[in-house]
Amino acid sequence: MVDLTPLGERLAAVDDRIADAARAASRDLSSITRIVITKFHPASLVRELYALGVRDVGENRHQEAQAKAAELADLDLRWNFVGQLQSKKARQARSYCQSVHSVDRDSLITALSSEDEVNAIDAFVQVNLTDDHGRGGVIAADLEAFADRVAGAPGLRLRGIMGVAPLGEDPRPAFAALRALSERVQQQHPDAAALSMGMSGDFVEAIAEGATHLRIGTAITGIRPDHG
Repeated sequence: MVDLTPLGERLAAVDDRIADAARAASRDLSSITRIVITKFHPASLVRELYALGVRDVGENRHQEAQAKAAELADLDLRWNFVGQLQSKKARQARSYCQSVHSVDRDSLITALSSEDEVNAIDAFVQVNLTDDHGRGGVIAADLEAFADRVAGAPGLRLRGIMGVAPLGEDPRPAFAALRALSERVQQQHPDAAALSMGMSGDFVEAIAEGATHLRIGTAITGIRPDHG
């Protein structure tokens, strides 16, 4: 039998910190979804996480995600795609993902669209929180019009927005800015209230600013294996 203790201890420690942060922010813990990012880790680790109660997992490379989802098809997992997704791979990603957190261009909206409304996928608009326009994400000035196009696309369910705090800076102002942008989007789309923000190093600050979906990797999974 596999020894789950180290992994289980890390998961429990992160969950305790999430609960503490929610309590400090006077938030209901049930409003926060913890997504475990498992990129570069084998499917066997995802299976261990499932045994520990994890149901939401995240990947950022299509080929790896597709293979893991196929290998673990017997498990009731919710797959979240959290990285930059090539438009030409989007239709394949639709076949295993329930949620895409990085919708940021019209070609991707088109590629992810489907007449299959029954199996609509949750779409988060990625917002660029930096001054580097070369990074992924919609700029703030274009957000509301872009969100309208996502909401109008068949087979997509606009859930909210996603952002990554700039490296080397206090993340709290970036998360506060994302929260304000979310409120703007909700004026036209009241159901699109989800906020995907916060990773291993800054999820406490994200919770304080209203994060509903946390993308936590190494704090739970440990150091990622060498992937060549």
